[in-house]
Amino acid sequence: MKSLYIFSFMFLFYLSYNPLDSARSKKISKKPDSSYTIVIHGGAGTIDKSMPDSIKQSYLNSLSEALTIGRNILKNGGTSMDAVENVIKYFETNPQFNAGIGSVFTADGTHEMDASIMDGRDLSCGAVAGVQHVPHPISLARLVMDKTQHVLLAYEGAEKFAEKMGIKLVPQSYFDTPERYKQWQEYRKKLEAGKHGTVGCVALDKYGNLAAGTSTGGMTGKLPGRIGDSPLIGDGTYANNKTCAVSCTGWGEKFIKYTVAYNVSALMEYKGMTLKQAADYVIYKQLQPNDGGLIAVDKNGNYTTPFNTSGMFRGVAASSGKFVVNIWK
Repeated sequence: MKSLYIFSFMFLFYLSYNPLDSARSKKISKKPDSSYTIVIHGGAGTIDKSMPDSIKQSYLNSLSEALTIGRNILKNGGTSMDAVENVIKYFETNPQFNAGIGSVFTADGTHEMDASIMDGRDLSCGAVAGVQHVPHPISLARLVMDKTQHVLLAYEGAEKFAEKMGIKLVPQSYFDTPERYKQWQEYRKKLEAGKHGTVGCVALDKYGNLAAGTSTGGMTGKLPGRIGDSPLIGDGTYANNKTCAVSCTGWGEKFIKYTVAYNVSALMEYKGMTLKQAADYVIYKQLQPNDGGLIAVDKNGNYTTPFNTSGMFRGVAASSGKFVVNIWK
């Protein structure tokens, strides 16, 4: 009878066991303190300083709104993962930025979006690429991380998974904006690449945990099926509690070639560089002028936002009271 009881218990345990839940339970978080840091970006590139003051202020206001969302989550004891996801969700609903609504058009006049997210506690990560009907690619990327044993899902497979997770798909027209359509028309006329932008967020929460996320519509006029660095862990997104969290923006192919996001972490871990030294090295010495930029925060709350383009939409907030948004150097 006793052996039957033990067998029944073990059988029920087997049915209820989820290896993902077990992995999550092994994450170690310290007791919360009062310190946190969050850094955001809305893309780097050729940003004209002569833009009308009204447009400039509109961008700065949007950056402030995004930063406030993340700061409030961290200030109230929320996690870095939640802060990163919700900041990027805001960007994905703001047509000023190249992610979600406002994503650029491919050469065929469609939208294909990529996103990734990473948890510095145990290197858990999730990503999606080439999704065409998902309103918030960053949230789908997090579901890939939390609900599957995979890292990257793409195209139809990613969208079938989205439906399975209860996400309502939207028509392509949901992502259209007049400005992006105008860029696409100009691209078709000139056969030149339009500006490429991305949105991202990195955060250190009160528990000492780092997280990073990135979302993009890619490059204007890109070939259908093209995937840049944004959904690739280690290239456009990386987070590790031992070192730092990084989100990149710019010419994706270059960031893939130089494994930029991971290299910042590796230079810190294996070369003993500071966050600023490591980030400056990859942006100013490995990459070429006008390739792009990155945002990063380390395990101690230090942050950096280097870029080798004319500008980068960015902002930072911290428990010290710092709250700054900026575009140019």
